[in-house]
Amino acid sequence: MYEKNGEKYFVVDSHMHFWNAAPDNWVPGAEQYAKGWIECFHAYMSLAPKETHWPIEKFMKYSEEDLMKDVFDEGHVDVAIFQPTYLKEWYKEGFNTTERNAALGEKHSGMFIHNTRWDPRDGDAGLDELKANVDRYGSRGVKLYTAEWRQGSRGWKLTDPEAYRYLEACQQLGIKNIHVHKGPTIWPLDKDAFDVSDVDHAATDFPDLNFIVEHVGLPRIEDFCFMATQEPNVYAGLAVVIGGLMHARPRFFAKVMGELLFWVGEDKMTFGSDYGIWEPKWQVEGFVDWDFPADEEFSDYPRLGTAGKKKILGLNAAKLYDIKVPDELQLDGGRPAAQDDAKLVT
Repeated sequence: MYEKNGEKYFVVDSHMHFWNAAPDNWVPGAEQYAKGWIECFHAYMSLAPKETHWPIEKFMKYSEEDLMKDVFDEGHVDVAIFQPTYLKEWYKEGFNTTERNAALGEKHSGMFIHNTRWDPRDGDAGLDELKANVDRYGSRGVKLYTAEWRQGSRGWKLTDPEAYRYLEACQQLGIKNIHVHKGPTIWPLDKDAFDVSDVDHAATDFPDLNFIVEHVGLPRIEDFCFMATQEPNVYAGLAVVIGGLMHARPRFFAKVMGELLFWVGEDKMTFGSDYGIWEPKWQVEGFVDWDFPADEEFSDYPRLGTAGKKKILGLNAAKLYDIKVPDELQLDGGRPAAQDDAKLVT
């Protein structure tokens, strides 16, 4: 929980990781990709305040103690949601797997939600693995990485027939929340694989699923907003938006937030620190203090008040994941993150 000026904020970090990118986990023959990937991630850390930067050695494989301190002890987070990314073409045990995340999370009861993942190129075996992960870890959501390389393939789309099989399986297994990475590319993945257009199709065809577009399709912010305003089950995941822009690009951050508030609305936005790229503490504190610059350029955007910040920092994600929020931290009469709250701007 975070408290400022008498206001208390229930914080759900809906996009964070516990990865292992150390050299002893690199796949022989793919070292240049494993090394380049984590170095590209580390470069993004430079967009945060200088005092929060880590050396590359720590960044490659941080400890359980680091995570618990940064996220919970100092980071104001009440509940954190693990979002796995496998990358087994480059990392022998995987980069950030369901199993690694859950092994840590199970040691700290009630503090983590263990999402899993799937890749339609895994066929029937992948469907069996998905069911096993739901049974074993109680996964309520999945993280999808449509740009991931696999056996010569350099990505896939949500509109692929095999992907629809997995989305149907999610409905059958009780998975409601589909987190899709659609944002800035990381070397050596291909930028086109992060395009948001396939989300549009899938969201229409699977209205009972929630599609949380992580990183809001950046740099395609207009494409995302014009799609999300028409799809009531599409949400804006603010990982990278806050961590990557609020400090380093404050005016661009104001523009992105303005577009999101105008088209998508504060009821369909979720906070994610993207830990360990960025620590949540400075993001939570900075976002609570944030307002638009006082000049004409931003005058036609909706304002974001304390209630909206409470929704974005935790109450919206709590609604999506049925997380119990203490009475004192709820909004009176509020219904954050309800699909029917979305209205087409006319």
